[in-house]
Amino acid sequence: MQKFGVRNGPVDRRRLSDQDKQAYNGSGAYGERAQAVGRTRAFRGRRAYDAKRPIASTPQTPGTGGMGVGLGAQQERNREIGANKRKSESFRPDLDNVNEGLYD
Repeated sequence: MQKFGVRNGPVDRRRLSDQDKQAYNGSGAYGERAQAVGRTRAFRGRRAYDAKRPIASTPQTPGTGGMGVGLGAQQERNREIGANKRKSESFRPDLDNVNEGLYD
């Protein structure tokens, strides 16, 4: 396992005798040190990702009205929707007297 600059990284168990290996594994020291290396790798990876990540921002330039046009735009949009609705209703046939004289 690569140590990534951790001073107390895990000992290379291939170089230990069987007795030393058993004592090292049984003490839990290997697990603690391997966990420290894993935390360090995760921390460094997170820092590298955050350094390259684009900043969450909305560009604002003078004269654009900032984030949105506001209430006026909403009112104008509602006026257009109402005008379109009235226009489409004017094209529909009058259905009030459809059944009159049907059986005559």
